[in-house]
Amino acid sequence: MDENIFKYPGPIPFSKETGVLMLADSVEAASRALKEPNFKSINDLVDKLVNYKLDQGQLKNSNITLKEIETVKSIFKKMLMSIYHVRIDY
Repeated sequence: MDENIFKYPGPIPFSKETGVLMLADSVEAASRALKEPNFKSINDLVDKLVNYKLDQGQLKNSNITLKEIETVKSIFKKMLMSIYHVRIDY
């Protein structure tokens, strides 16, 4: 299957806010496809999607730092675990 048919041909994010919004949209949409939302699957999903966006250069014009991306990933994971009522492993 041609991956390009699923890509948006528009501009990449140009600010931190639009970068975070793009990531949030991707993570939220993909999380709906999780068969068993649990700590590991949510953690892996967020890491995989954010790393993919970074590897594709989608955030290169957003002026967001790696430290800020780590903070955003942490927030996404906590929010998704809350949405899916996942208990954190101790």
